[in-house]
Amino acid sequence: MLKSIYDIPVLPPAAELETVAVLREAARAHRYLAELKGRATAIPNQGILIDTLSLQEARASSEIENIVTTQDEMFQATLFPDSPDGGPAKEVALYRDALKRGYDRLAENQGLLTNNMIIEMFQVLKRTTGEFRATPGTALRNDASGEVVYVPPQDRTAIVTHMTALERFLNDEAASDLDPLVKMALIHHQFESIHPFPDGNGRIGRILNVLYLTKAGLLDIPILYLSRYINAHKAEYYRLLQAVRDTGVWEEWLLYMLRATSETSRQTLELVQGVGDLMIDYKRRLRTEHPRLYSQDLLNNLFRHPYTRIEFVQNELGVVRQTAARYLDELAASGLLEKHSQGRNNYYVNRPLVGLLLRMSDTQTAR
Repeated sequence: MLKSIYDIPVLPPAAELETVAVLREAARAHRYLAELKGRATAIPNQGILIDTLSLQEARASSEIENIVTTQDEMFQATLFPDSPDGGPAKEVALYRDALKRGYDRLAENQGLLTNNMIIEMFQVLKRTTGEFRATPGTALRNDASGEVVYVPPQDRTAIVTHMTALERFLNDEAASDLDPLVKMALIHHQFESIHPFPDGNGRIGRILNVLYLTKAGLLDIPILYLSRYINAHKAEYYRLLQAVRDTGVWEEWLLYMLRATSETSRQTLELVQGVGDLMIDYKRRLRTEHPRLYSQDLLNNLFRHPYTRIEFVQNELGVVRQTAARYLDELAASGLLEKHSQGRNNYYVNRPLVGLLLRMSDTQTAR
């Protein structure tokens, strides 16, 4: 039943939050996050994880909004961003770009997560100059029935007021002694309830999750694959979002978000380990089979771009086009890469890496 008016609370809400069950689940999530954070440092170039895993997160988060694409379409969109085709794959690439923009701004702002940053990420995601909603009429509906289940604030002044308070809560670590994972769950619910943009709120809200974990020092880089869990438990996600609005009881929502963090931390840990193992194997083969070609920069390129092209190697290794093409053709001839053509362009696929990403994605969906 629709609750016509939800009084968006001052954070933290006046409710029991850190119950025994919540604290127990938070401890488990912290354990897996700490292991993930440590394991990620073993990858020699952190940009590899940011680029590959942020794209996987982008695909999963977009699927929650019924924006569905294949791995191949997604990587093709990153290879040829100016192509007139692309559809959902370009939407996924824009999510990745918005996440990276937020991460860059977080570093530039010395760890502050501001509304200006949030607006900028929205503008990247939606390719717009728009800001917070200024026109009333927004309502959230049940996808199956079309029934209105929640009406967020309609007045722009109210939206700005709520977002200003959320910005303050995001950045004032002295404002409460809450566990940062509990705080992340509160922030996410509050953002989704304010629903400040005309579109893209779910995706921006999920970007805020991983940026907040980075801001809080629980991760060094935004690589948590959180949206895959939410996508696999989407009905429960939406049910619990609304249940808090209807009842004011937070425990189930907090436990859901903490379980999501635990599970995806463990899964992302497996993925990072898999990437590391593949890099070790490729490094050995490059040194053995292609000693004249081997460099750490070339190895990094093959893992930063699961689908790579001559221009990527040319720019990142500082070599001429002819040399970059020769490198890639030699690696394709020995089976380290697969060579493909699209029109007049060639591109090269690191098939074992793509296979690893696809297997992890399928496994997580099954869970």
